[in-house]
Amino acid sequence: MALVPLNLLISHNGRSSRQHITCRYKCGDACSKPAPNTSDNEYFGDIVKRMSRRSVLQTAGVTVLAVGAGSVLAACSTGSDAPQASSSTTAAPPETLPGMKFDAVAPNSEDAVVIPSGYQQGVVISWGDPVLPGAPVFDVAKQTAAAQRQQFGFNNDFAAVMPIEGQPGRYLLVNNFEYVTPQFMFPGYDAKAPTREQFDIEIAAIGMGVVELERTPQGGLRPVMGRYNRRITADTPFTLTGPAAGTDFVKTAADPTGRTVAGTFANCAGGVTPWGTVLSGEENFHSYFGAAEGAPAPNKVDADRQDRYGVALEPTELLWETFDPRFDVSKSPNEVNRFGYVVELNPWDPNSTPLKHSAMGRLKHEGANIYVTDDGSVVAYTGDDERFDYMYKFVSSKKIQPGRDGAAMANNMAILDEGTLYVAKLGSDIPAAEIDGSGKLPAKGSFAGTGTWLPLLKSGPGGQAESLVDGFTAQEVAVFTRMAADKAGATKMDRPEDFEANPKTGKVYVALTNNDERGAPGEAAVDAANPRNDNKSGQVLEITDDHTGTAFTWDLLLVCGDPAAADTYFAGFDKTKVSPISCPDNLAFDSHGNLWVSTDGNALDSNDGLFAVALDGPNRGETKQFLSVPLGAETCGPVVTDDFVTVSVQHPGENDDNSIDNPLSRWPEGGNGTARPSVVAVWRDGGNIGV
Repeated sequence: MALVPLNLLISHNGRSSRQHITCRYKCGDACSKPAPNTSDNEYFGDIVKRMSRRSVLQTAGVTVLAVGAGSVLAACSTGSDAPQASSSTTAAPPETLPGMKFDAVAPNSEDAVVIPSGYQQGVVISWGDPVLPGAPVFDVAKQTAAAQRQQFGFNNDFAAVMPIEGQPGRYLLVNNFEYVTPQFMFPGYDAKAPTREQFDIEIAAIGMGVVELERTPQGGLRPVMGRYNRRITADTPFTLTGPAAGTDFVKTAADPTGRTVAGTFANCAGGVTPWGTVLSGEENFHSYFGAAEGAPAPNKVDADRQDRYGVALEPTELLWETFDPRFDVSKSPNEVNRFGYVVELNPWDPNSTPLKHSAMGRLKHEGANIYVTDDGSVVAYTGDDERFDYMYKFVSSKKIQPGRDGAAMANNMAILDEGTLYVAKLGSDIPAAEIDGSGKLPAKGSFAGTGTWLPLLKSGPGGQAESLVDGFTAQEVAVFTRMAADKAGATKMDRPEDFEANPKTGKVYVALTNNDERGAPGEAAVDAANPRNDNKSGQVLEITDDHTGTAFTWDLLLVCGDPAAADTYFAGFDKTKVSPISCPDNLAFDSHGNLWVSTDGNALDSNDGLFAVALDGPNRGETKQFLSVPLGAETCGPVVTDDFVTVSVQHPGENDDNSIDNPLSRWPEGGNGTARPSVVAVWRDGGNIGV
C-alpha cells in the first residue's frame, strides 16, 4: 500500500486534523464559532487562591488516597524542572502487561487499517450492506430511502458486540449512525439544492441499527439475517420519559402530549447496561435545526436557551428545515427540545419502543456508561461534548433486578428515570502560579486534585421531580440542563467525551478530546485538570469516585500529544517508550484491566487510531498503538475482547478538497470503489489479543 504524504492531512484552522467539512456536518461547525458556555464559573486559579488543601478536603468530604509511585514521576521531557522519569540503562524495563503484548503500530498515513504483525483483519459490515430481509445490494448510483431503511446506516460511531446467550460464536452488533455528509454519499451532490429523495435517504441513514453476527472459520465476524435485526432512523417513534415528558417545553403540533418523539440523530457514543440494553447519546442535535434567513427572532428567554445549545436562526448545512417544518425552529420551536437525551434501546425485542431519559438531563451527550455498586445501586456517567462544558453523573434510586423477563426488564428500563443528576466541580491545591498554560508539571510531579458532585435534579416515579438549583423548576433543569449547571457552578472542561468505569478497580476515566480556545482572551483560563493553553491534543482524566456520594479525587493519567514535547505526560512512564497519541475520544477496557483509547482528529499529522494504556504498577502510563484507520477517518466505538477487537471506521476519505466524485480514499473496497464507513474486526492468528 503506497503511503500518502503526511502533509496532505490538512488541519482545520491549524488545529486537529478534523476537516472543515466534517465540522460542518458533524457538529454544525462548532469549532469555528464561539463556545455556547458564556457563564463566568470559577476556574481552579480562583479556587486555590482562597482554599488550603485542608479546606478543599473538608469541602469534598473525602480523604485523598495515596498517589502511587508511578503517577508522581514527571514526564521525561526536555526543559521541565519537575522530577524526571528514570532513564537509567541499568534498570530492567518493566515487563509488558497481558493485553498489551503486541508490536506497536507506527504513526502513518496509509489508506488502510494498519494492524500489528501476527494479526488478521476483516470488514464486518459497511454502509449500505443489507440489514433486513429484502434489502437490495448497495449501489451508490441507485440509492433510495426505502433501500436505506433496510441497510446499514452512514457514519457508524458507537458499537456494542453482545453475545447471544446459548449460541456460541453469535452476537448482536448495535451501532449508532451519527451523521451524514452528503458530498460523500451522493454523486453530483449540490449543497445549495438538495433533493427530496436525498433528504429522505439521510433521514433513513442515521439513528441506530441492530445486526446479528457470527464468527467466521477464519476468526472474523460477519452479519447474518437474524430475528433481532432492526433499523432505527430519524423518524422512528421514541417515548420521552422523566420530568420533561408532557411539559409545555416539548409539546408540538404533531405531538400535543409531549411524550412521543419522532426519531433520534447525532448519536455519538454509548454503553451497554448490565440488564442488556444499549444507551446512546444524542450529541450535536442542534445542527439539524435552523430557519430561513430573516425568520422572526424568539423572545429573549427562548433565544438565550437556544444560544446555550448552539441553535441558530439560519439555514442549516443539510437544509432539512426546507423539507420538514419540524426542523424549522421558527415554525416548531419546541422540536429541538425533544433531542439531546440519553436514549435506551432494548435490542432483544425488535418490537420495543426505545426511550429518551430526561431525568439524565438534556445536553450534548457523548454517551453514557453504567457502574453498579456492591449494593446494586446504578450510577451513569456522561460527558457534554463541547468546549468548556461539563461532566455529569446520575445516581439511581432504584436497584437492578436480575434477568431479562418482562418484570425485570420493565424495572430495569425505568432505573434511569428515578434518581439524582449531578454535575462536577473540580479543585486542586496546586498553586495557581504552577499552572501557567505550558503544560509543565507542577512541583508535586503530577496534576491532581479533589472534586464535588453538585446536585441538580431529583426525579421520582411518574415524572415527579424536584429542582436542586435555585431559580429553576424541575422541568427547566431537565430540558435546559446546561443553564442549570452554569448556575450551580460546574467546572468548564476541555470537551468531556466518553466516560468508562474500570470493572476491576471502579475508577472512572474520562476522555477530554481537546480545546484550542483554552486560555484564549475572554475564555476560561487553564487549571490543573485542563493545564494547557491552545489544547490541541487533549488529556485523559482518572477519577476515584465515591460513586453514590458527592466526593471524588482525580488525576490526569495522560496529557496527550507528541511524547518528545515538554507539555505531554504519560503518568510518569518513560516517554521514549510510548506511542504518540492525540485527541482521545472513546474508551474501553480489556479483561486484564487495561484502558483502550480511540482518537478523533489526531493533531500529529498522522491517521487516527486505537491505543492500549497500562494503568497500574511500573507500567502505568505505557501507551501502545494497536491500529490506525484510513485516510480522513475517525476511530470510533472500540470493543475489546480476548478473542477480537472491533472498531467503527467513521468518515473515511472525508477531506475539504474531496468528495465522492473526487475521492481521497477508496477504502474498504479499493480499486474504483466508494469509501464507505464500516465496522472492522481484528483478531490474532491462533491466540488471544495482546497475550
